[in-house]
Amino acid sequence: MLAAVALLALSTGAAVASPAKSKPAAAAPVAPPPPPAEPLPPPKIYLFRGAMGPIFSTGMDRLGEKLTKAGFSADVYEFTICRWIGDRAISSYKETPAPIVLIGHSMGGLCSVVISEMAAKENIPISLVIAIDPAHATGDVPLNVERFINIFLSDSVLGGGDVVAVPGYRGHYASYDLKENSRVSHINIEKSDDIHRQIVEMVTQLPRIPAQAQGDAVPLRYLVPANTLVELWDSGVRVPVRRGDTMESIAAANRVPLWSIAQSNSLAENATLTPGQSIVVPRHLTPPEPTAALATPPPPARR
Repeated sequence: MLAAVALLALSTGAAVASPAKSKPAAAAPVAPPPPPAEPLPPPKIYLFRGAMGPIFSTGMDRLGEKLTKAGFSADVYEFTICRWIGDRAISSYKETPAPIVLIGHSMGGLCSVVISEMAAKENIPISLVIAIDPAHATGDVPLNVERFINIFLSDSVLGGGDVVAVPGYRGHYASYDLKENSRVSHINIEKSDDIHRQIVEMVTQLPRIPAQAQGDAVPLRYLVPANTLVELWDSGVRVPVRRGDTMESIAAANRVPLWSIAQSNSLAENATLTPGQSIVVPRHLTPPEPTAALATPPPPARR
């Protein structure tokens, strides 16, 4: 009996001392990193003058020179050959795809939208369209335009095109009405060196624009206050209100003027906010330079 107990204890101890070894778990396969995105080729930039362009749209030529100096392919055309240039741009894209940028003043702004519509029929994207006081007859922004900016004077007879996007548009849209600034007119709005600087920056930043989720962009429409700075944001983004937030604190945290927050949300500048409320804040798709652009062109030098 004692021998049996001893044998049982011995076998139990052996089982405790020498547990069965389990096979090590196989390591989960590691997914290979995604291949790096190929850099975009340099954009092709098409600029268009308005009616009597060599006289009244000389700012387009100056902007073209600045873009060329920055290392881009930028050509300036009369709006009267709009569709011909559009056909050339589409053929060029089909041969060698590269981002297309369209910039136009007055009837040239209308032309930029016309070419965008032509490209839409060929399923060709347009990276950036900037209309500068386009004609009233300018059509809506088509779905293939990724970024659209309108800088205009709503009370202008020669321009005044308050361009909107077609229903279902999901790109980045921003509209800036400068009618409150008495120093800006249809024949000098395209000559602002500060606005030129911002446009050159936008084109330079095109290869660094991050992919945005569909529906992420909120369209912006501003009536820019008189004698203020105009900063060409790309679109708006919704941010949640936290406890203690005010209109002023949100503007300061996002480094934007208080009036821009008020207008983009149709609220008073001293409106009371509720935690969890959604507020639209203007944004750049890439970090801007620290200096904003003046809404007004510099006064002409005295002779």
